[in-house]
Amino acid sequence: MGGGAAATAFSRRRQLAGQSGWAGLVHNRRVFFIAVFASLGGLLYGYNQGVLSGVLNMTDFKRMMGPVATDAGTKGWMVAILELGAWFGVLCAGYFADNLSRKYTIVLAVVIFCIGVVVQTAAFHPASIFGGRFITGLGVGSLSMAVPLYNAELAPPEVRGSLVALQQCSTTFGVMVSFWIDYGTNYIGGIGEGQSPAAWRLPLGLQLIPAIVLGVGIIFMPFSPRWLVNQGRDDEAIQVISRARRISSDSDLVQIEFLEIKAQYLFEKETSAVRFPQYQSGSWSDNFKLAVYDYLSLVTTRSLLLRTAIGTLIMFFQQWTGINAILYYAPTVFQNLGLSGNAIDLLATGVFGIVIFLATIPAVIWVDQAGRKPILLSGSLLMTGSLVIVAIISGLFSNSFETHRAAGWAASAFVWFFAIAFGYSWGPCAWVVAAEVWPLSMRGKGMSLAASSNWMNNFIVGQVTPTMMEHLGFGTFVFFGAFSFIGGVFVFFFVPETKGLSLEEMDEVFNSQGLAAADRERQEAIYQRIGLMQYDEPSDTQEEKYSASEGKV
Repeated sequence: MGGGAAATAFSRRRQLAGQSGWAGLVHNRRVFFIAVFASLGGLLYGYNQGVLSGVLNMTDFKRMMGPVATDAGTKGWMVAILELGAWFGVLCAGYFADNLSRKYTIVLAVVIFCIGVVVQTAAFHPASIFGGRFITGLGVGSLSMAVPLYNAELAPPEVRGSLVALQQCSTTFGVMVSFWIDYGTNYIGGIGEGQSPAAWRLPLGLQLIPAIVLGVGIIFMPFSPRWLVNQGRDDEAIQVISRARRISSDSDLVQIEFLEIKAQYLFEKETSAVRFPQYQSGSWSDNFKLAVYDYLSLVTTRSLLLRTAIGTLIMFFQQWTGINAILYYAPTVFQNLGLSGNAIDLLATGVFGIVIFLATIPAVIWVDQAGRKPILLSGSLLMTGSLVIVAIISGLFSNSFETHRAAGWAASAFVWFFAIAFGYSWGPCAWVVAAEVWPLSMRGKGMSLAASSNWMNNFIVGQVTPTMMEHLGFGTFVFFGAFSFIGGVFVFFFVPETKGLSLEEMDEVFNSQGLAAADRERQEAIYQRIGLMQYDEPSDTQEEKYSASEGKV
């Protein structure tokens, strides 16, 4: 950022901050609990991703929905329309997150989600499934943006990556649960022609339980301190930081974190006043125009364009690793690898859910110690290798898996290994990077743009995968393996390491080439005005005050 004052304050905060990784999560257990609860949104997202893959292969569902559930083209649309709804939802969520608040945006998203689930569960015709999944997608997309944003802004810098990674951990947990619920309910009424409609209605309807818990419970959680600062509610922001840290509100650590947020907010507000003096009345129309120009500035301002490129492209590559192609069509994938029979392919799908969930847990514990880039790079290499091996086996034995059962199981094992590689790397870390690269005033809109990239590419993957598997065969795995490798190249050359940086320090990473002279002067004046410079040399009294307050619960 600008000058030595901020750097000294940042250094002082790092001295006072706690440990990273699991020790940091235990120390900040109040924030950890709030983040775990908020990440129920990820569970809903993951459950939605996984549940339809099993439902599509259920006998009664195919009977009731007719050719729509079996034709490659319409089946792709049935899966992908949720992602299309999520794309619209996430674009709208940025505006609501900045104006309605992060937590009330989560409440609104849950209400929309529940409406869509009810429509799907009560469906008797394909149109209800299509419409219900689109409405559900609006809610899921909003949650996929609002929950990581809420967790990132509430989390102390030393554990922020771990807490944001909880979103992906809860997502993979939802995937795992949906796979095994599908496996169990598939036997209601038998797996043949006498199968009960409850076999597929029950797994769809069960989504309402965690959704209602999240929607009611989040009301009692704190607001994001960064959103409070944006609203001019500074005293509340200080109290939120203090309670999250479990230390006194007048301790150096709380004051520095608050002043960093305040300085960034004032800088961006004053810069906006300089750039757009004609839109500062505070009216709805002026605020709307400022929002439009903010979105445009994400691609017209050089430093923001780099952040936009990183946020949107890392989501692009996350989707084109092929993870959701497997999640959405896992039973079909395993059938194509020779694991025939509805029960066996659903069982293999359930194992896929278990391994991807378990693989995500280490990321939550170690992402703030190992860093983002090493995890992403290693994941890319392992995913590429796994998919290439699956392609080779599939190419050699695709017409003879019945007589080469071991080859089918070997290919399936490497699909599970691919799930492990994705689970600890691109699953959580892509969301961590996408949530932390934005400046304060652009964070809601920037995150919505990054998440919209995720959902639009998710939609395309879900739409084209049935056709790719039908016409490309093993080439589908080669295709996704190539994108996994290219994603690693992108990370190596273009993505900076952001481990341990505060969200406010991120400007130092992306503006290291130098701010304009006027911007530097404006920043220094803000630091002086709000008192951030006073933390250049901590006093003994300040040290004693922090040490005494650190033990408070």
